[in-house]
Amino acid sequence: MPKLTINGTEVEVKEGATVIEAFKKMNEDIAHYCWHPGLSIAGVCRLCMIDVEGARGPQIACNTLAKEGMVVTNQSEQIKDIVKWGMDFHLINHPLDCPICDQAGECGLQEQYMKFGQYDPEMDQPKVKKRKVVDLGEKIVLDSERCILCSRCVRFTDEVSKTKELGIFNRGDRSEVGTFADKPLNNKYSLNTVDICPVGALTSKDFRFRQRVWYLKNDDTVCNGCSTGCNVKVYYNEDGLFRVTPEYNEDVNGYWMCDEGRDIYKFANKDQRLLKAKKYDGSSWQEQTAGKAMQELHHNLFDDVKTNCSKVGVVFTGQYTNEEYADAMQTFKSLGVASFFEWNDTAENVNDFDDLLIRGDKNPNTKGLQDEAANHSGLKKLADAIAAVNSGQIDTIFVMAPENIAVYPNYQSTYEALSKAKNFIWFGANKTDGFEKTNSQNTYLIPMKSYIEKSGTFSGAKAIQKFNYVTTIVAGALTLSEAMTLFQGKEIEFELRSKPMKTLKNNHFTSNRGKL
Repeated sequence: MPKLTINGTEVEVKEGATVIEAFKKMNEDIAHYCWHPGLSIAGVCRLCMIDVEGARGPQIACNTLAKEGMVVTNQSEQIKDIVKWGMDFHLINHPLDCPICDQAGECGLQEQYMKFGQYDPEMDQPKVKKRKVVDLGEKIVLDSERCILCSRCVRFTDEVSKTKELGIFNRGDRSEVGTFADKPLNNKYSLNTVDICPVGALTSKDFRFRQRVWYLKNDDTVCNGCSTGCNVKVYYNEDGLFRVTPEYNEDVNGYWMCDEGRDIYKFANKDQRLLKAKKYDGSSWQEQTAGKAMQELHHNLFDDVKTNCSKVGVVFTGQYTNEEYADAMQTFKSLGVASFFEWNDTAENVNDFDDLLIRGDKNPNTKGLQDEAANHSGLKKLADAIAAVNSGQIDTIFVMAPENIAVYPNYQSTYEALSKAKNFIWFGANKTDGFEKTNSQNTYLIPMKSYIEKSGTFSGAKAIQKFNYVTTIVAGALTLSEAMTLFQGKEIEFELRSKPMKTLKNNHFTSNRGKL
């Protein structure tokens, strides 16, 4: 564990660490574009310049190993001047389009110019023009003029995704990042290149021009797109959720996440949600609050479940929290119900893994469900539940439906099959427009909170992880634990207000953007 001195302060780092890592450990500012902790060292931007006591001249911190007793500074006038004019060189041909750049507000180039640049440009030649709005693939757009050739994106496709779609072509001030012929940037992790781009050269088609980042608040949570459980940040404002990006966790996902997981914000937004409880009485649908619906279920069904527990079944999916499973199973067990079923449309692929992050099990908490069920009567297969409903062995069925229905191809057919039960109670976050037809004379659809709107733990493939409430999207939706409390005839404390926003200002007209 070598100790070195940086700008007059001693710091201890792990063996083999570089000086720039020591700067980062101290939260000490140092200019850099090309260095990224999850990639190899390129040393091409030459901005992380330092003076090392006893060295023959200035060094780059990203490729200098930290050694015992080393004395380092980036505060000398010589280093400040080198960095300032190094930045001038990088920005000679950079376009002045910050007002229309999608990176504005979170641009490393803007931030570092203000910290280390602020020079008077002396270039008297026109800027070199390059390609703009270049379609690199299904999800990403390139603006070549903004690119500073840091090579982060190229190194990512070489070293992390190992798909090698990107390269740097041509020479001198004509150099550009691009894809190889007939090889678009369509790998399963392509959007990580947008995250690590320090400027606005690579942008996501999905998020492009949707929001300015200063209109958004962000919080940490856990991705519920599969059993890996990547740590992520979700970005939201009063309109709902807008994007998801990875958050570093050395033991789970490192610095990365898959493209598929970035869509998990979509099914949590209001346009995809069941907003109120719905009741079908044999002739028509009626809307009511979730609380009132659960009170009705308590008065009309609770005693019947207790009396006829052998004819009651509960179907679970692996998309609820450990705490919700415990409360639900304990509630039904106390009523004598012993028929628990597991619904997992990806069960056959549960052991599939692509060597980086994506797992075949598309539920975040299959392990948590199975572990909790092992404390009770275990889990039977969904096919057994459908057969029991068809034969009349089960006449009351409770279904804890998934919220990420994109990974449940049999979602609608399962709904239709189970709705043949005499009493059909469907707990789900998603709207059921288009297949609200039910074969049951007594159907309740209860709106559930999404993973964004509650706290709990998931038992993922790599770790048991706790996540916290982020914001409220659907006021009035319930957690499974709250629903079980109400079903027992008890009261809950219900908070309808969302977490205070970073800003109350709304970015209007974002839904009226044109197509790329």
